[in-house]
Amino acid sequence: MPKITIQPLNRTIEAEEGQTIMEAAWADGLYWPTTCGGEGICTSCACTIEEGADNLDPLGRSERKTLSEERGEAALRDGSLRLACQARVRGDVAVKKPGVRPARPSALSLD
Repeated sequence: MPKITIQPLNRTIEAEEGQTIMEAAWADGLYWPTTCGGEGICTSCACTIEEGADNLDPLGRSERKTLSEERGEAALRDGSLRLACQARVRGDVAVKKPGVRPARPSALSLD
């Protein structure tokens, strides 16, 4: 299974092959900042890929459009900025995303 190391949280999680970074984080019980709920139309889930960019599916047309419109063409130049809700994992990666943290248990939870 691919591993995702998330900084500055300093946590490594496992991901299913083809899972997005954000899906893997949610499955591991983490809160990942998002405004659109993972639809790829905002950039609040955007993260910097620090290692393993080649282990992600290539930037798709809609992800490229969203990053360009919301962050400007400069955000696309080095290829290190990706939407966590769109970037599908194929191998180990290391990312930086402030604000990722363990999710709080729901007040409605019976656990």
